[in-house]
This record gives sequence, structure tokens and C-alpha cells, in this order.
Amino acid sequence: MGSPLTEPGRRPDEGPVDVVLTRGFWMGQFEITQRQWQGHVGDFPERRPTAAFGLGDDVPVYWVTYADAQHFCTQLTAHARESGTLPATWLFHLPTEAQWEYACRAGTRTATAFGDTLHRDAANFDADRLIERSPPSASLRAVPVGSYRPNPWGLCDMHGNIFEWCRDWYHARLPGGVDPDLSDRPGAENRDGTYSRSRRGGAWNDVAEFCRSACRLRYEPERRSDHIGFRIVAIERPVR
Repeated sequence: MGSPLTEPGRRPDEGPVDVVLTRGFWMGQFEITQRQWQGHVGDFPERRPTAAFGLGDDVPVYWVTYADAQHFCTQLTAHARESGTLPATWLFHLPTEAQWEYACRAGTRTATAFGDTLHRDAANFDADRLIERSPPSASLRAVPVGSYRPNPWGLCDMHGNIFEWCRDWYHARLPGGVDPDLSDRPGAENRDGTYSRSRRGGAWNDVAEFCRSACRLRYEPERRSDHIGFRIVAIERPVR
């Protein structure tokens, strides 16, 4: 995980470190959409998606807190088990940072799955804005999932569109802290005194450096935003 010291735009919390994933998982091809949210949860979150930030059945859901995203996973797991499409030992969950980065990279070692430079035809991000120098373009917003080509493993919008919640508590040094039932890494929550979860992938209103495979940002779990949503993984809970 992480980036080499020579990668343009890298941040000091990007390692690099070696992590071994000993259990398999399935990563959602797309970010969770507004249609999926309504189908499994019902009402939209406290703040509703709008046309200004992206509205439509196939547009990712946003304005979701970390707890909202976890609630969706719980509901989806229950519905899938009831229908017989998910074995009883499996569940849907938010990905850990290790799972997310592994899937995002899809075997690549460059800054993004599409190379060291991210072009506007490969992802939904603000390709024109200089950091902290001008506001994002008014025409930018979340777009329907799959509007851009997938990475080498067939996953769409791992770069740009909306940021995605990860299960980990944010720590300034990788590999971070997560639920030990779901990862091969220690689960000491809040180890460095922060109270934030990690988010990954960049968004429609961010520049390319925040869309890199290794970029990781913190966000308080109770907050909502017009550019933060999530995707899910299917995992088998280990038998103790």
C-alpha cells in the first residue's frame, strides 16, 4: 500500500508498507447508486441528492454518513440472505483501505490504474482547477456509474466521481486500524487520537492528485457531503 517518495502529489500519510491479504473478497463494480439506496433503505439520507450535485437512479448516492453506509450494508445483507442469493456466512460491508487500494490498483504500480497522469476522459474529476486557487466548475457533478472506462479488473469510478467511505479509522501511518474480524491488520481504533474514518478515490470536485490510488483522506464519520458515498465488498466472516 502507499506511494513511492517520487510520486507527484503524494502525501506524508501514504507509506509505503507491505500488507498481505489472506482472505478473498468481492468488490462492487460500481459505487452504490440512488436506485439501490431507495430499494434497500427507502428514504434518501437527511440531505437529498439534487440536480446541482447529480441526481438520477444510476448516479451514486451521497450525503451519507459512515453510519448510513453501514446501515445500507446491513439491510442489503439481510435482503440477500432472505432471497437466498447470499450464503449465511457471507455479508456485505464497507471495504478496508487495503481491500480498496488492492482493487483500485488492479495490479498496476502507477499513480492511477490508467497511468501516472489522469486524463479527463478516464475519470470524473476537476481537470481544470488549481488547488485552492479557484472554485470547482459549476458544470461538475456526480455522474451515472460506469460513465467512464473500468480499470483492468472491470471496476468503474475507483478514480473520481465521488469519494468512498472505507471501514478503517484514519491513522497518519499505514496500515491503520480496522475491525480485526475483517482484516489481517490490527484493530486498535483511534490509535493516534483522531476520530475520523478514511475515504478514498477522489471526487468530481477535486483535482487529479486526490484521485490517485494511494491518496487517503480523513473525514469525521458523522458528517455528510455532496461528494462522498461508498461502494461495498462481499466477504466471508471467519469462523472462530
